[in-house]
Amino acid sequence: MSKTALLSLRGISKRFGAVQALTKVDFEVHPGEVVALVGDNGAGKSTLIKVISGIIPIDEGEILFEGKPVTLGMPQKSTSLGIATVYQDLALCDNLDVVGNLFLGRELAAKGMGGLLGWLDETTMERQSAELLQRLSVSIPSARTQVASLSGGQRQSIAVARAMMGSPKMVLLDEPTAALGVAQTRQVLDLIRRLREQGLGVVVISHNLADVFSVADRIIVMRLGRRVATFDVKAAKEVEVVSAITGAIPSGERAQSVGVQP
Repeated sequence: MSKTALLSLRGISKRFGAVQALTKVDFEVHPGEVVALVGDNGAGKSTLIKVISGIIPIDEGEILFEGKPVTLGMPQKSTSLGIATVYQDLALCDNLDVVGNLFLGRELAAKGMGGLLGWLDETTMERQSAELLQRLSVSIPSARTQVASLSGGQRQSIAVARAMMGSPKMVLLDEPTAALGVAQTRQVLDLIRRLREQGLGVVVISHNLADVFSVADRIIVMRLGRRVATFDVKAAKEVEVVSAITGAIPSGERAQSVGVQP
């Protein structure tokens, strides 16, 4: 894992009217690392992800990407830096096949001797789709399969693959295994591991600690808009993470128990 953080957030604060959603939050993710962001409802996880994905601006703090200060005031800025987000609703079109979903909004026009022709280059899009799915080891019957006929795990994998179309450096996954069965969950977790193996920084928001311990390198705990603890998965126990989430013991004791600082 690289010593230089891919993304660093320093002292991030965000207020919505009378509600202080984030307070002096630090956050970092490195290339080839899976970071799990956990916490109870209202802990500030979604707000932090919206900051990273450029949906909402910050009130205070500093953001660095690959060591350079950046301003993430809009989603296009985050995307241009190489940050891709896969939301829980996936936003897939059931009436389209896999190719149609992967290239939705970025379809390739067929070209001829005189320039662009009046139809889509379906052959190239299908070939590129198949190559991407093969690189990610996504198992589906065909790139021409209707998305409506896919399982939950396969749909999640297609949503991740679509995020990979722009060759991002970092992927944010919001509850990627929610409402999935055991086999489908395993399929998605394997995909997350492959993203890490390819050198991407991966951030996973999840309430499922079993999945978190299965795939993450580090766990960052949010509570009431603050980062209260950080755990190295190899040294942590699930009961310690639960205690951090609920505030059962002081954050200093939590951090000391796993040899890291909150």
